[in-house]
Amino acid sequence: MGPVVVLARPEVRQSLRGNAARLALMAGPVAFFAVFFAYPVTAIVGRGLRVEGAWQFGRFGEVLGRPDILHVLWFTTWQALASTALTLLVALPGAYVFARLDFPGKRLLRAVVTVPFVLPTVVVGTAFLALLGRGGLLDEMWGVRLDTTVWAILLAHVFFNYAVVVRTVGGLWSQLDPRQEEAARVLGAGRLTAWRRVTLPALAPSVAAAALLVFLFTFSSFGVVQILGGPAFSTLEVEIYRQTAEMLDLPTAAVLTMLQFVAVGVVLAVHARAVRRREGALRLVDPARTARRPRGAAQWTVLCGVLVTVALLLITPLGVLVERSFDTPRGYGLDYYRALTVLDETGGAFLVPPIDAVANSLEYALVATAVSVLVGGLAAAALTRRAGRLVRGFDALLMLPLGVSAVTVGFGFLITLDEPPLDLRGTWMLVPLAQALVGVPFVVRSMLPVLRAVDVRLREAAAVLGASPLRAWREVDLPLVSRALLVAAGFAFAVSLGEFGATVFIARPDQPTLPVAVARLLGRPGELNYGQAMALGTILMVVCAAALLLLERIRTDTTSEEF
Repeated sequence: MGPVVVLARPEVRQSLRGNAARLALMAGPVAFFAVFFAYPVTAIVGRGLRVEGAWQFGRFGEVLGRPDILHVLWFTTWQALASTALTLLVALPGAYVFARLDFPGKRLLRAVVTVPFVLPTVVVGTAFLALLGRGGLLDEMWGVRLDTTVWAILLAHVFFNYAVVVRTVGGLWSQLDPRQEEAARVLGAGRLTAWRRVTLPALAPSVAAAALLVFLFTFSSFGVVQILGGPAFSTLEVEIYRQTAEMLDLPTAAVLTMLQFVAVGVVLAVHARAVRRREGALRLVDPARTARRPRGAAQWTVLCGVLVTVALLLITPLGVLVERSFDTPRGYGLDYYRALTVLDETGGAFLVPPIDAVANSLEYALVATAVSVLVGGLAAAALTRRAGRLVRGFDALLMLPLGVSAVTVGFGFLITLDEPPLDLRGTWMLVPLAQALVGVPFVVRSMLPVLRAVDVRLREAAAVLGASPLRAWREVDLPLVSRALLVAAGFAFAVSLGEFGATVFIARPDQPTLPVAVARLLGRPGELNYGQAMALGTILMVVCAAALLLLERIRTDTTSEEF
Protein backbone atom coordinates (compact mmCIF):
# COMPACT_ATOMS: atom_id res chain seq x y z
CA MET A 1 0.00 0.00 0.00
CA GLY A 2 1.50 3.30 -1.03
CA PRO A 3 1.84 6.35 1.17
CA VAL A 4 -1.34 8.24 1.89
CA VAL A 5 -1.21 11.91 1.08
CA VAL A 6 -3.67 14.07 3.02
CA LEU A 7 -4.30 17.46 1.55
CA ALA A 8 -5.37 20.07 4.06
CA ARG A 9 -8.63 21.78 3.30
CA PRO A 10 -8.37 25.45 2.25
CA GLU A 11 -9.78 26.71 5.57
CA VAL A 12 -7.19 24.63 7.47
CA ARG A 13 -4.35 25.96 5.35
CA GLN A 14 -5.70 29.48 5.83
CA SER A 15 -5.87 28.97 9.61
CA LEU A 16 -2.31 27.68 9.73
CA ARG A 17 -1.12 30.56 7.58
CA GLY A 18 -2.96 33.01 9.86
CA ASN A 19 -1.35 31.52 12.98
CA ALA A 20 2.07 31.71 11.36
CA ALA A 21 1.45 35.34 10.45
CA ARG A 22 0.33 36.06 14.03
CA LEU A 23 3.52 34.54 15.44
CA ALA A 24 5.61 36.50 12.95
CA LEU A 25 3.91 39.74 14.00
CA MET A 26 4.43 38.92 17.69
CA ALA A 27 8.14 38.20 17.21
CA GLY A 28 9.21 41.83 16.93
CA PRO A 29 7.29 43.17 19.98
CA VAL A 30 8.30 40.14 22.08
CA ALA A 31 11.96 40.69 21.22
CA PHE A 32 11.65 44.42 21.98
CA PHE A 33 10.11 43.82 25.41
CA ALA A 34 12.51 40.98 26.18
CA VAL A 35 15.59 43.13 25.51
CA PHE A 36 14.44 46.52 26.79
CA PHE A 37 12.05 45.54 29.58
CA ALA A 38 12.44 41.98 30.87
CA TYR A 39 16.24 41.95 30.67
CA PRO A 40 16.87 45.23 32.57
CA VAL A 41 14.25 44.44 35.24
CA THR A 42 15.56 40.89 35.71
CA ALA A 43 19.13 42.15 35.90
CA ILE A 44 18.40 44.76 38.57
CA VAL A 45 16.44 42.23 40.63
CA GLY A 46 19.23 39.69 40.21
CA ARG A 47 21.85 42.14 41.42
CA GLY A 48 19.84 42.77 44.53
CA LEU A 49 18.83 39.22 45.40
CA ARG A 50 21.75 37.07 44.16
CA VAL A 51 24.98 36.78 46.08
CA GLU A 52 27.77 34.61 44.63
CA GLY A 53 25.29 32.89 42.31
CA ALA A 54 22.76 32.01 45.03
CA TRP A 55 19.35 33.60 45.42
CA GLN A 56 18.82 35.26 48.78
CA PHE A 57 15.07 34.89 49.23
CA GLY A 58 15.45 35.59 52.93
CA ARG A 59 15.73 39.23 51.91
CA PHE A 60 11.96 39.30 51.47
CA GLY A 61 11.39 38.54 55.13
CA GLU A 62 14.03 41.03 56.22
CA VAL A 63 12.65 43.86 54.11
CA LEU A 64 8.99 43.17 54.85
CA GLY A 65 9.75 43.05 58.56
CA ARG A 66 10.97 46.64 58.61
CA PRO A 67 8.41 49.10 60.05
CA ASP A 68 9.36 51.84 57.59
CA ILE A 69 8.75 49.53 54.60
CA LEU A 70 5.42 48.34 56.01
CA HIS A 71 4.42 51.99 56.38
CA VAL A 72 5.30 52.59 52.71
CA LEU A 73 3.26 49.56 51.62
CA TRP A 74 0.29 50.68 53.71
CA PHE A 75 0.41 54.25 52.46
CA THR A 76 0.82 53.13 48.82
CA THR A 77 -2.25 50.91 49.05
CA TRP A 78 -4.63 53.15 50.96
CA GLN A 79 -3.80 56.33 49.04
CA ALA A 80 -4.41 54.44 45.78
CA LEU A 81 -7.78 53.21 47.09
CA ALA A 82 -8.70 56.69 48.35
CA SER A 83 -7.59 58.30 45.07
CA THR A 84 -9.66 55.79 43.08
CA ALA A 85 -12.81 56.32 45.17
CA LEU A 86 -12.46 60.12 45.05
CA THR A 87 -11.84 60.08 41.29
CA LEU A 88 -14.95 57.99 40.66
CA LEU A 89 -17.04 60.26 42.88
CA VAL A 90 -15.89 63.42 41.09
CA ALA A 91 -15.68 62.10 37.51
CA LEU A 92 -18.83 59.97 37.09
CA PRO A 93 -21.07 63.06 36.67
CA GLY A 94 -18.65 64.17 33.95
CA ALA A 95 -18.99 60.78 32.24
CA TYR A 96 -22.78 61.25 32.23
CA VAL A 97 -22.52 64.75 30.78
CA PHE A 98 -20.26 63.72 27.90
CA ALA A 99 -22.32 60.59 27.22
CA ARG A 100 -25.88 61.90 27.40
CA LEU A 101 -25.82 65.68 26.91
CA ASP A 102 -25.09 67.76 23.84
CA PHE A 103 -24.00 71.37 24.28
CA PRO A 104 -21.87 74.02 22.53
CA GLY A 105 -18.12 73.55 23.03
CA LYS A 106 -18.42 69.87 23.94
CA ARG A 107 -15.52 68.82 21.71
CA LEU A 108 -13.22 71.51 23.10
CA LEU A 109 -14.21 70.65 26.66
CA ARG A 110 -13.48 66.97 26.00
CA ALA A 111 -9.97 67.93 24.86
CA VAL A 112 -9.49 70.15 27.94
CA VAL A 113 -10.58 67.31 30.23
CA THR A 114 -8.09 64.94 28.59
CA VAL A 115 -5.11 67.33 28.77
CA PRO A 116 -4.26 66.47 32.41
CA PHE A 117 -4.03 62.76 31.62
CA VAL A 118 -1.26 63.22 29.07
CA LEU A 119 0.58 65.84 31.09
CA PRO A 120 3.81 64.68 32.75
CA THR A 121 3.43 64.00 36.46
CA VAL A 122 6.16 66.56 37.06
CA VAL A 123 3.99 69.28 35.49
CA VAL A 124 0.97 68.13 37.51
CA GLY A 125 3.03 68.30 40.70
CA THR A 126 4.41 71.69 39.73
CA ALA A 127 0.93 73.07 38.97
CA PHE A 128 -0.44 71.94 42.33
CA LEU A 129 2.66 73.26 44.07
CA ALA A 130 1.91 76.68 42.56
CA LEU A 131 -1.67 76.39 43.79
CA LEU A 132 -1.30 74.71 47.19
CA GLY A 133 2.35 75.17 48.23
CA ARG A 134 4.38 77.86 49.95
CA GLY A 135 3.69 81.18 48.21
CA GLY A 136 0.92 79.54 46.18
CA LEU A 137 -2.50 80.97 45.44
CA LEU A 138 -4.16 79.53 48.56
CA ASP A 139 -1.23 80.59 50.73
CA GLU A 140 -1.40 84.18 49.45
CA MET A 141 -5.19 84.49 49.69
CA TRP A 142 -6.04 82.61 52.88
CA GLY A 143 -2.73 81.50 54.36
CA VAL A 144 -3.55 77.84 53.66
CA ARG A 145 -0.87 75.37 52.55
CA LEU A 146 -1.66 71.82 51.52
CA ASP A 147 1.68 70.71 50.08
CA THR A 148 3.37 67.94 52.09
CA THR A 149 -0.14 66.74 53.01
CA VAL A 150 -2.02 63.75 51.70
CA TRP A 151 -4.80 66.03 50.42
CA ALA A 152 -2.48 67.56 47.85
CA ILE A 153 -1.59 64.08 46.60
CA LEU A 154 -5.23 62.96 46.41
CA LEU A 155 -6.35 66.10 44.57
CA ALA A 156 -3.48 65.81 42.09
CA HIS A 157 -4.40 62.17 41.44
CA VAL A 158 -8.03 63.14 40.76
CA PHE A 159 -6.79 65.87 38.42
CA PHE A 160 -4.57 63.39 36.60
CA ASN A 161 -7.12 60.54 36.28
CA TYR A 162 -10.39 62.43 35.74
CA ALA A 163 -10.22 61.72 32.00
CA VAL A 164 -9.74 57.98 32.55
CA VAL A 165 -13.20 57.70 34.13
CA VAL A 166 -14.84 60.16 31.74
CA ARG A 167 -13.54 58.40 28.64
CA THR A 168 -13.81 54.79 29.82
CA VAL A 169 -17.23 54.98 31.50
CA GLY A 170 -18.60 57.71 29.22
CA GLY A 171 -17.65 55.69 26.13
CA LEU A 172 -19.90 52.81 27.16
CA TRP A 173 -22.60 55.05 28.66
CA SER A 174 -23.02 56.87 25.34
CA GLN A 175 -23.73 53.52 23.64
CA LEU A 176 -26.35 52.27 26.10
CA ASP A 177 -29.84 52.50 24.66
CA PRO A 178 -31.68 55.12 26.80
CA ARG A 179 -35.00 53.51 25.92
CA GLN A 180 -34.26 50.69 28.39
CA GLU A 181 -34.22 53.13 31.30
CA GLU A 182 -37.21 54.99 29.86
CA ALA A 183 -39.17 51.72 29.72
CA ALA A 184 -38.45 51.10 33.40
CA ARG A 185 -39.78 54.56 34.24
CA VAL A 186 -42.93 53.94 32.18
CA LEU A 187 -43.50 50.82 34.30
CA GLY A 188 -43.48 52.95 37.44
CA ALA A 189 -39.84 53.08 38.54
CA GLY A 190 -38.51 56.42 39.71
CA ARG A 191 -35.56 58.11 37.98
CA LEU A 192 -33.04 56.93 40.60
CA THR A 193 -34.50 53.41 40.79
CA ALA A 194 -34.45 53.03 37.00
CA TRP A 195 -30.85 54.19 36.85
CA ARG A 196 -29.82 51.89 39.72
CA ARG A 197 -31.52 48.79 38.35
CA VAL A 198 -31.04 49.24 34.59
CA THR A 199 -28.15 51.55 33.76
CA LEU A 200 -25.80 50.91 36.66
CA PRO A 201 -25.56 47.11 36.14
CA ALA A 202 -24.79 47.72 32.45
CA LEU A 203 -22.11 50.24 33.40
CA ALA A 204 -20.56 48.06 36.11
CA PRO A 205 -17.87 46.44 33.92
CA SER A 206 -16.86 49.84 32.57
CA VAL A 207 -16.74 51.40 36.04
CA ALA A 208 -14.67 48.45 37.27
CA ALA A 209 -12.24 48.82 34.35
CA ALA A 210 -11.85 52.56 35.00
CA ALA A 211 -11.37 52.00 38.75
CA LEU A 212 -8.69 49.39 38.14
CA LEU A 213 -6.82 51.69 35.74
CA VAL A 214 -6.94 54.59 38.21
CA PHE A 215 -5.76 52.29 40.99
CA LEU A 216 -2.90 51.09 38.80
CA PHE A 217 -1.74 54.61 37.96
CA THR A 218 -1.99 55.89 41.55
CA PHE A 219 -0.46 52.76 43.08
CA SER A 220 2.69 53.39 41.04
CA SER A 221 2.63 57.18 41.47
CA PHE A 222 6.07 58.79 41.47
CA GLY A 223 6.39 62.40 40.30
CA VAL A 224 3.27 63.68 42.08
CA VAL A 225 4.22 62.12 45.43
CA GLN A 226 7.86 63.17 45.14
CA ILE A 227 6.99 66.83 44.54
CA LEU A 228 3.91 67.24 46.74
CA GLY A 229 4.39 64.61 49.44
CA GLY A 230 7.69 65.72 50.90
CA PRO A 231 9.71 63.38 53.13
CA ALA A 232 6.64 62.31 55.12
CA PHE A 233 4.98 60.36 52.28
CA SER A 234 6.48 57.72 50.03
CA THR A 235 4.88 55.24 47.63
CA LEU A 236 6.57 52.04 46.48
CA GLU A 237 7.82 53.81 43.36
CA VAL A 238 9.31 56.70 45.35
CA GLU A 239 10.85 54.29 47.85
CA ILE A 240 12.43 52.23 45.05
CA TYR A 241 13.97 55.44 43.70
CA ARG A 242 15.20 56.45 47.15
CA GLN A 243 16.68 53.03 47.92
CA THR A 244 18.34 52.86 44.49
CA ALA A 245 19.60 56.39 43.88
CA GLU A 246 20.15 57.71 47.40
CA MET A 247 20.75 54.69 49.66
CA LEU A 248 22.33 52.40 47.02
CA ASP A 249 20.45 49.55 48.71
CA LEU A 250 19.78 47.27 45.74
CA PRO A 251 18.45 44.30 47.80
CA THR A 252 15.68 46.41 49.31
CA ALA A 253 14.91 48.00 45.93
CA ALA A 254 14.76 44.54 44.32
CA VAL A 255 12.30 43.23 46.92
CA LEU A 256 10.08 46.28 46.50
CA THR A 257 10.24 45.90 42.71
CA MET A 258 9.07 42.29 42.96
CA LEU A 259 6.23 43.29 45.28
CA GLN A 260 5.13 45.98 42.86
CA PHE A 261 5.40 43.54 39.96
CA VAL A 262 3.12 41.02 41.71
CA ALA A 263 0.60 43.70 42.69
CA VAL A 264 0.49 45.14 39.18
CA GLY A 265 0.14 41.65 37.70
CA VAL A 266 -2.92 40.99 39.86
CA VAL A 267 -4.47 44.35 38.92
CA LEU A 268 -3.85 43.76 35.20
CA ALA A 269 -5.39 40.27 35.40
CA VAL A 270 -8.52 41.69 37.02
CA HIS A 271 -8.58 44.55 34.51
CA ALA A 272 -8.33 42.15 31.56
CA ARG A 273 -11.31 40.21 32.89
CA ALA A 274 -13.31 43.42 33.31
CA VAL A 275 -12.44 44.53 29.78
CA ARG A 276 -13.53 41.16 28.33
CA ARG A 277 -16.87 41.54 30.10
CA ARG A 278 -17.15 45.07 28.75
CA GLU A 279 -16.41 44.18 25.13
CA GLY A 280 -19.69 42.28 24.80
CA ALA A 281 -21.68 45.46 25.47
CA LEU A 282 -19.86 47.91 23.24
CA ARG A 283 -21.98 47.70 20.09
CA LEU A 284 -25.38 48.82 21.28
CA VAL A 285 -26.48 52.05 19.60
CA ASP A 286 -24.86 54.91 17.75
CA PRO A 287 -23.53 57.40 20.37
CA ALA A 288 -24.80 60.29 18.23
CA ARG A 289 -28.37 59.11 18.92
CA THR A 290 -28.08 59.20 22.72
CA ALA A 291 -26.78 62.75 23.33
CA ARG A 292 -29.47 65.42 23.66
CA ARG A 293 -29.69 69.04 24.71
CA PRO A 294 -30.09 69.42 28.50
CA ARG A 295 -33.73 69.33 29.57
CA GLY A 296 -35.08 70.05 33.00
CA ALA A 297 -33.50 71.48 36.12
CA ALA A 298 -31.72 68.23 37.04
CA GLN A 299 -29.73 67.96 33.79
CA TRP A 300 -28.85 71.64 33.79
CA THR A 301 -27.67 71.31 37.41
CA VAL A 302 -25.44 68.34 36.57
CA LEU A 303 -24.00 70.14 33.53
CA CYS A 304 -23.25 73.29 35.55
CA GLY A 305 -21.73 71.21 38.33
CA VAL A 306 -19.41 69.45 35.89
CA LEU A 307 -18.38 72.76 34.32
CA VAL A 308 -17.57 74.20 37.77
CA THR A 309 -15.62 71.05 38.69
CA VAL A 310 -13.59 71.21 35.47
CA ALA A 311 -12.90 74.91 36.04
CA LEU A 312 -11.80 74.52 39.69
CA LEU A 313 -10.08 71.15 39.62
CA LEU A 314 -8.59 70.98 36.12
CA ILE A 315 -8.22 74.48 34.73
CA THR A 316 -7.32 76.43 37.90
CA PRO A 317 -4.06 74.55 38.69
CA LEU A 318 -2.88 74.94 35.09
CA GLY A 319 -3.86 78.61 35.10
CA VAL A 320 -1.92 79.21 38.31
CA LEU A 321 1.09 77.45 36.78
CA VAL A 322 0.99 79.83 33.81
CA GLU A 323 0.46 82.86 36.07
CA ARG A 324 3.45 81.97 38.26
CA SER A 325 5.66 81.62 35.19
CA PHE A 326 5.08 85.33 34.42
CA ASP A 327 5.04 86.63 38.04
CA THR A 328 8.57 87.97 38.57
CA PRO A 329 9.94 90.19 41.39
CA ARG A 330 9.72 93.15 38.96
CA GLY A 331 6.09 92.44 38.09
CA TYR A 332 4.59 90.36 35.32
CA GLY A 333 7.00 89.75 32.48
CA LEU A 334 9.11 87.26 30.55
CA ASP A 335 12.13 87.30 32.89
CA TYR A 336 11.87 83.61 33.80
CA TYR A 337 11.50 82.61 30.16
CA ARG A 338 14.54 84.71 29.20
CA ALA A 339 16.51 83.09 32.02
CA LEU A 340 15.91 79.72 30.38
CA THR A 341 18.12 80.76 27.48
CA VAL A 342 21.14 81.56 29.70
CA LEU A 343 23.58 79.03 31.14
CA ASP A 344 24.06 79.45 34.90
CA GLU A 345 27.83 79.83 35.38
CA THR A 346 27.63 79.51 39.19
CA GLY A 347 27.35 75.74 39.37
CA GLY A 348 23.71 75.46 38.36
CA ALA A 349 21.67 72.36 37.64
CA PHE A 350 22.58 72.19 33.93
CA LEU A 351 25.55 71.97 31.61
CA VAL A 352 23.50 73.71 28.91
CA PRO A 353 20.85 76.45 28.96
CA PRO A 354 17.57 74.97 30.28
CA ILE A 355 15.74 75.92 27.09
CA ASP A 356 17.75 73.23 25.27
CA ALA A 357 15.56 70.70 27.06
CA VAL A 358 12.68 71.67 24.75
CA ALA A 359 14.51 70.60 21.59
CA ASN A 360 15.89 67.50 23.32
CA SER A 361 12.42 66.41 24.45
CA LEU A 362 10.88 66.95 21.03
CA GLU A 363 13.61 64.94 19.31
CA TYR A 364 13.42 62.11 21.84
CA ALA A 365 9.61 62.03 21.70
CA LEU A 366 9.55 61.87 17.89
CA VAL A 367 11.94 58.90 17.85
CA ALA A 368 10.05 57.22 20.71
CA THR A 369 6.77 57.74 18.83
CA ALA A 370 8.17 56.08 15.71
CA VAL A 371 9.36 53.09 17.76
CA SER A 372 6.06 52.92 19.68
CA VAL A 373 3.96 52.98 16.51
CA LEU A 374 6.09 50.29 14.85
CA VAL A 375 6.16 47.93 17.85
CA GLY A 376 2.61 48.71 18.99
CA GLY A 377 1.20 48.44 15.48
CA LEU A 378 2.70 44.97 15.02
CA ALA A 379 1.40 43.93 18.44
CA ALA A 380 -2.12 45.25 17.73
CA ALA A 381 -2.18 43.42 14.40
CA ALA A 382 -1.18 40.19 16.17
CA LEU A 383 -3.93 40.66 18.76
CA THR A 384 -6.65 41.46 16.23
CA ARG A 385 -8.13 37.98 16.36
CA ARG A 386 -8.92 36.83 19.87
CA ALA A 387 -7.18 33.61 20.78
CA GLY A 388 -6.09 31.55 23.76
CA ARG A 389 -3.96 32.14 26.81
CA LEU A 390 -0.78 32.78 24.84
CA VAL A 391 -2.20 35.82 23.12
CA ARG A 392 -3.90 37.06 26.32
CA GLY A 393 -0.56 36.74 28.09
CA PHE A 394 1.08 38.71 25.30
CA ASP A 395 -1.55 41.44 25.72
CA ALA A 396 -0.84 41.60 29.48
CA LEU A 397 2.91 41.80 28.79
CA LEU A 398 2.37 44.94 26.73
CA MET A 399 0.63 46.64 29.66
CA LEU A 400 3.27 45.84 32.29
CA PRO A 401 5.45 48.95 31.70
CA LEU A 402 2.53 51.14 32.80
CA GLY A 403 2.64 49.66 36.29
CA VAL A 404 6.09 48.22 36.87
CA SER A 405 8.61 50.63 38.34
CA ALA A 406 9.97 52.94 35.64
CA VAL A 407 12.77 53.73 38.10
CA THR A 408 13.81 50.07 38.01
CA VAL A 409 13.71 50.06 34.21
CA GLY A 410 15.85 53.21 34.01
CA PHE A 411 18.45 51.95 36.45
CA GLY A 412 18.37 48.57 34.72
CA PHE A 413 19.21 50.29 31.43
CA LEU A 414 22.34 51.71 33.01
CA ILE A 415 23.67 48.38 34.30
CA THR A 416 22.70 46.15 31.35
CA LEU A 417 23.01 48.17 28.16
CA ASP A 418 26.64 49.13 28.69
CA GLU A 419 28.52 46.37 26.88
CA PRO A 420 28.52 44.74 23.43
CA PRO A 421 26.43 43.78 21.57
CA LEU A 422 24.10 46.40 23.12
CA ASP A 423 26.44 49.11 24.34
CA LEU A 424 23.97 52.00 24.37
CA ARG A 425 24.91 53.71 27.61
CA GLY A 426 26.84 56.48 25.93
CA THR A 427 24.30 57.06 23.16
CA TRP A 428 21.16 59.19 22.98
CA MET A 429 19.00 56.18 22.06
CA LEU A 430 18.53 55.08 25.68
CA VAL A 431 16.01 57.83 26.38
CA PRO A 432 13.60 57.24 23.44
CA LEU A 433 13.78 53.47 23.99
CA ALA A 434 12.69 53.93 27.61
CA GLN A 435 9.95 56.32 26.51
CA ALA A 436 8.75 53.88 23.86
CA LEU A 437 8.11 51.25 26.53
CA VAL A 438 5.44 53.56 27.95
CA GLY A 439 4.12 54.57 24.55
CA VAL A 440 3.52 51.07 23.15
CA PRO A 441 0.55 50.22 25.44
CA PHE A 442 -1.23 53.41 24.34
CA VAL A 443 -0.69 52.54 20.68
CA VAL A 444 -2.10 49.06 21.23
CA ARG A 445 -5.12 50.29 23.20
CA SER A 446 -5.88 52.94 20.52
CA MET A 447 -5.55 50.67 17.49
CA LEU A 448 -6.87 47.33 18.74
CA PRO A 449 -10.61 48.20 19.00
CA VAL A 450 -10.62 49.55 15.44
CA LEU A 451 -8.69 46.60 14.03
CA ARG A 452 -11.12 44.21 15.70
CA ALA A 453 -14.03 46.13 14.22
CA VAL A 454 -12.79 45.56 10.63
CA ASP A 455 -15.07 43.07 8.87
CA VAL A 456 -13.14 39.79 8.74
CA ARG A 457 -14.79 38.96 5.43
CA LEU A 458 -12.73 41.70 3.78
CA ARG A 459 -9.53 39.94 4.86
CA GLU A 460 -10.93 36.58 3.73
CA ALA A 461 -11.79 38.01 0.32
CA ALA A 462 -8.26 39.37 -0.02
CA ALA A 463 -6.84 35.96 0.92
CA VAL A 464 -9.05 34.20 -1.62
CA LEU A 465 -7.72 36.56 -4.28
CA GLY A 466 -4.19 35.46 -3.37
CA ALA A 467 -3.04 38.25 -1.09
CA SER A 468 -0.55 37.34 1.62
CA PRO A 469 -1.46 38.22 5.24
CA LEU A 470 0.94 41.16 5.12
CA ARG A 471 -0.51 42.49 1.87
CA ALA A 472 -4.07 41.95 3.13
CA TRP A 473 -3.24 43.99 6.24
CA ARG A 474 -1.66 46.72 4.10
CA GLU A 475 -4.50 46.86 1.58
CA VAL A 476 -7.50 46.24 3.86
CA ASP A 477 -6.73 47.13 7.47
CA LEU A 478 -4.34 50.05 7.10
CA PRO A 479 -6.66 52.35 5.09
CA LEU A 480 -9.47 51.71 7.58
CA VAL A 481 -7.34 52.38 10.68
CA SER A 482 -5.30 55.32 9.41
CA ARG A 483 -7.02 57.74 11.78
CA ALA A 484 -6.60 55.38 14.70
CA LEU A 485 -2.92 55.22 13.80
CA LEU A 486 -2.69 59.01 14.01
CA VAL A 487 -4.49 58.98 17.36
CA ALA A 488 -2.09 56.31 18.62
CA ALA A 489 0.89 58.36 17.47
CA GLY A 490 -0.50 61.43 19.23
CA PHE A 491 -0.89 59.60 22.53
CA ALA A 492 2.54 58.00 22.20
CA PHE A 493 4.11 61.40 21.50
CA ALA A 494 2.42 63.03 24.51
CA VAL A 495 3.30 60.30 27.01
CA SER A 496 6.85 60.01 25.66
CA LEU A 497 7.29 63.75 26.03
CA GLY A 498 6.34 63.54 29.70
CA GLU A 499 8.07 60.30 30.78
CA PHE A 500 10.04 60.93 33.95
CA GLY A 501 10.60 57.82 36.09
CA ALA A 502 13.11 56.09 33.82
CA THR A 503 14.43 59.21 32.08
CA VAL A 504 15.60 60.77 35.35
CA PHE A 505 18.25 58.03 35.51
CA ILE A 506 19.41 57.92 31.91
CA ALA A 507 19.11 61.50 30.59
CA ARG A 508 22.61 62.91 30.09
CA PRO A 509 23.52 66.13 31.95
CA ASP A 510 24.17 67.91 28.65
CA GLN A 511 20.89 66.62 27.10
CA PRO A 512 18.13 66.90 29.74
CA THR A 513 14.48 66.36 28.90
CA LEU A 514 11.77 68.81 29.94
CA PRO A 515 10.45 66.74 32.90
CA VAL A 516 13.99 66.14 34.19
CA ALA A 517 14.82 69.83 33.81
CA VAL A 518 11.68 70.86 35.73
CA ALA A 519 12.48 68.44 38.55
CA ARG A 520 16.08 69.68 38.79
CA LEU A 521 14.97 73.29 38.99
CA LEU A 522 12.39 72.51 41.68
CA GLY A 523 15.07 70.69 43.65
CA ARG A 524 17.22 73.83 43.92
CA PRO A 525 16.44 76.74 46.25
CA GLY A 526 15.87 80.26 45.03
CA GLU A 527 13.12 82.26 43.41
CA LEU A 528 14.78 82.21 39.99
CA ASN A 529 14.94 78.40 39.91
CA TYR A 530 11.30 78.18 40.99
CA GLY A 531 10.21 80.65 38.32
CA GLN A 532 12.17 78.83 35.62
CA ALA A 533 10.53 75.57 36.70
CA MET A 534 7.13 77.19 36.27
CA ALA A 535 8.13 78.51 32.84
CA LEU A 536 9.42 75.13 31.65
CA GLY A 537 6.34 73.41 33.06
CA THR A 538 4.15 75.84 31.12
CA ILE A 539 6.06 75.16 27.90
CA LEU A 540 5.69 71.41 28.42
CA MET A 541 1.98 71.81 29.13
CA VAL A 542 1.44 73.87 25.97
CA VAL A 543 3.26 71.32 23.80
CA CYS A 544 1.25 68.42 25.24
CA ALA A 545 -2.03 70.33 24.94
CA ALA A 546 -1.29 71.25 21.32
CA ALA A 547 -0.61 67.60 20.49
CA LEU A 548 -3.85 66.57 22.19
CA LEU A 549 -5.98 69.22 20.48
CA LEU A 550 -4.60 68.09 17.13
CA LEU A 551 -5.40 64.52 18.13
CA GLU A 552 -8.96 65.53 19.06
CA ARG A 553 -9.52 66.95 15.59
CA ILE A 554 -8.65 63.65 13.90
CA ARG A 555 -10.19 61.33 16.46
CA THR A 556 -13.04 58.97 15.61
CA ASP A 557 -15.71 57.77 17.99
CA THR A 558 -14.33 54.27 17.67
CA THR A 559 -10.82 55.12 18.80
CA SER A 560 -11.29 57.98 21.19
CA GLU A 561 -12.92 56.05 23.99
CA GLU A 562 -10.08 53.59 24.52
CA PHE A 563 -6.74 54.22 26.17
